[in-house]
Amino acid sequence: MSRGFYIFCAALLALILLFLGLMLTVTQWLPRLAGIWLPADTAIALEGNPRWHNGGLLLPGVRYHTGDCELASVSNVTLSRHNQRWQLGADNLVVNPPCLSKLPAGESSAAPRSLAAWQQMLPHADVTINQLVITPYQQYAGKLQLSLDQKQQQLHYQGDSLRFSAQLHGQQLDIQQLSINHPALAQPVTLAGQLTLPVIPDGVPQAGELHGDLALQGLPQPLQLQLNWQQQHGKLLVRQPGDVTPLLSLPWSITPQQIEVQQGEWRWPYALQPVSGGIALTLSQWQQGLAATEIRARINVLTSGRGGKGNVVLSVGPGHLDMLNSQLPFRLTGASKLQALQFYTTIPGLIQGSLLDPRVTLQPGALLRMRGRLLSTLEVDEARWPLAGVKVSSAGIDGRLQAILNAHDPSMGRFTLHLDGRATNFWPDKGRWNWRYWGKGYMAPLTAKWDVAGTGSWLDSTIELNTLSTGFDRLSYGMVNVKSPRLTLNAPLRWQRSAEHPAFNGEFQMTARETTLASGGYLPSSTLNFQVKGRDPADFLFNGALQAEAIGPLRVNGRWDGARLRGQAWWPQQSLTVFQPLLSNDLKMKIQSGTLRAQVAFSAAADQGLQAGGHWSVNNGSVWMPDNEINGVDFSLPFRLKAHQWYFGARGPVSLRIKEVKNQFALGNIRADLQGSYPYSEKQPLRLSNVSVDLLGGKLTLEELALPQHQAATVRLREISLSELVTAIKPKQIAMSGRINGALPLWLNHPQWLIKEGWVANSGSLTLRLDQQMADAISSNNMAAGAALDWLRYMEISRSWATINLDNLGELTMKAQVDGNSRFRDKHQRVALNYTHRENLFQLWRSLRFGDNLQSWVEQNATLPSQKEKNSHDTDN
Repeated sequence: MSRGFYIFCAALLALILLFLGLMLTVTQWLPRLAGIWLPADTAIALEGNPRWHNGGLLLPGVRYHTGDCELASVSNVTLSRHNQRWQLGADNLVVNPPCLSKLPAGESSAAPRSLAAWQQMLPHADVTINQLVITPYQQYAGKLQLSLDQKQQQLHYQGDSLRFSAQLHGQQLDIQQLSINHPALAQPVTLAGQLTLPVIPDGVPQAGELHGDLALQGLPQPLQLQLNWQQQHGKLLVRQPGDVTPLLSLPWSITPQQIEVQQGEWRWPYALQPVSGGIALTLSQWQQGLAATEIRARINVLTSGRGGKGNVVLSVGPGHLDMLNSQLPFRLTGASKLQALQFYTTIPGLIQGSLLDPRVTLQPGALLRMRGRLLSTLEVDEARWPLAGVKVSSAGIDGRLQAILNAHDPSMGRFTLHLDGRATNFWPDKGRWNWRYWGKGYMAPLTAKWDVAGTGSWLDSTIELNTLSTGFDRLSYGMVNVKSPRLTLNAPLRWQRSAEHPAFNGEFQMTARETTLASGGYLPSSTLNFQVKGRDPADFLFNGALQAEAIGPLRVNGRWDGARLRGQAWWPQQSLTVFQPLLSNDLKMKIQSGTLRAQVAFSAAADQGLQAGGHWSVNNGSVWMPDNEINGVDFSLPFRLKAHQWYFGARGPVSLRIKEVKNQFALGNIRADLQGSYPYSEKQPLRLSNVSVDLLGGKLTLEELALPQHQAATVRLREISLSELVTAIKPKQIAMSGRINGALPLWLNHPQWLIKEGWVANSGSLTLRLDQQMADAISSNNMAAGAALDWLRYMEISRSWATINLDNLGELTMKAQVDGNSRFRDKHQRVALNYTHRENLFQLWRSLRFGDNLQSWVEQNATLPSQKEKNSHDTDN
């Protein structure tokens, strides 16, 4: 082989080695070579070495930095050529626009190229980026596809929240689809239209028209959007289909010096309170970039309601917005008159910081006031929110938060509440907010003054009520007067709002001094301790116990689910003697013995009211009073309550049993059953049945009394002993023996009668004996009465019958027939008495001086027997 061949092989080997060396060190020399054409203080960095893959060049990763800020990064870049078109692809491209502000300002004296010139420079290429992310708008990430050549350019973008398709032919841009989705929108916003781009692509389009739809919740049809312009003027319109007057009209004009919106108008008639207003906007020096653009704007809101017409004006500027350092002052002033409320505001403020993360600072003098009707009857005299120094940013609210509320209710009273605290980077469930609160008021229905005070905090997802003290000086309602009731915390009330570990717990105590009753009794000082435990204020369990010295404990537990309160209360068996303080001393009644126990289940909700059911039971009760003594009381009360309707006897009738009542008339074996509804009706009657009493050696019974009453309830007397009756009354002037029966038809709702056509009759023979001294006294005072009375000194009655009527005014009418034999001075005389007696029974109860009344009656009504009767009796003798 020739020497030249060896030289060629050596040169080829050197080139191969050089190429391999360059490829192996590309990550070092390529970024430095590219730095020759890149702006100052910028650089690119390669991740991994390029390699050949599937017929194309593969770069694992490329990063572009400006200073210490990463402007863009791309992964898995591929470059190939197919069908005379370049194919450029990438898996991910992340662009960070805030880094653009760090690019050095460049100066170029070259004349700007036209759009056609730029298009002629484009290669025949297809670009596909599977995931394009522009921070901080990651929610709009999607797939980007570009098709480029000198005649036509196409763009397709497909994401979950943003879709865009467009074609560019020369200066004509055809937007086929622009769809933007947002969680606040019911449906995506869609736009389409055509634009004519300027010859030099450094300004706004020369002409164009866009149209689209915007669907909002609460509106039956989507709103129609229309944006059109010609040269330096245009208008944006938003209208409801079929409406002549648009909801938004923004006429605008643009010059190299400023963009201006004048006499813009807006209205919103679909809210409870229709509002409208105007818009004006001026952007000066806009071509010099966002940081140099001076912003001035004015927006007003016109309202009409209680108190007349209102106007709130938002003035913005002069100032600017910047990616790093915005300085834009604003001022919100005016009055808003709504249907029931009126707001008055003076809020100066300043927008500062990065445009992507601005901070709003409210300046001295910031104040929001309100007055008007907050609820149906609650009238707000004034509510004040001092806001000076408060800062609002994405980190949260920072500063002092205050509120003062003065309000009154014509029927409930008036009150004043204060809230004062400090927030540190606070948003709900983020940051810290500590507060204290206090207030006082007067509650008219209870004629009571009240107060409240306490402290609390909201730290991240935990709301805590550290202290609470609220109560009344006294409560007066109906027949009850409670002294100094007060509610406090035994342990802090905490609400952990975390979705992973929600919790709600706390301990309360309610105390009260002596509770007096109109009847004269009282409830001793009482304490109610109860605890709550659950997930949140709309889902928790509660349990507690009420104790009033020896009375109690009354235990209660249950659950609140946000809509319905359910629970049960029970009273363990306890001696009746502990209830002695509930009885007035004027009653001179002493509880001797007995026990009480009770259990109640209840449920309460807005749609059903209060529902309850349970059972009260008293066993072997005994009560002593100066004139009588009641022993062996057994009382059972099963009940239900639903829709303000009581039903007694849910599981068996209400039962009352009393062994004995010791008084002037001894009573024994008292029984009564009650079952039915109250208030009662035709479909839901109330029945009193099985009533019976042993008295005076006989029995009183009532089979059934039904309400509403359609027939008389007959009270029956069986074998009542007159000797026991006389013994109980203890008259000195008369003695009787024998037994009687009777039936008294009882009416409770008759227009006239309480007892109609009742009767009383003897059961067997009766005897009547008058006191000798009384008879002698009558004889000495009245000869005629004395002669007749001689035949009544001792009489055996074979038949007696009386009819009784009692009206609802208490007037008693009794017609009686008495047949018998009288014996006096060894003579027998047949006696027949027919008389009618009228007296007001209600007045009769005021006195039971039976003997004196009898003596007076005999003196006025006794007459001599007829001569015929006298002769016949004489014949019998």
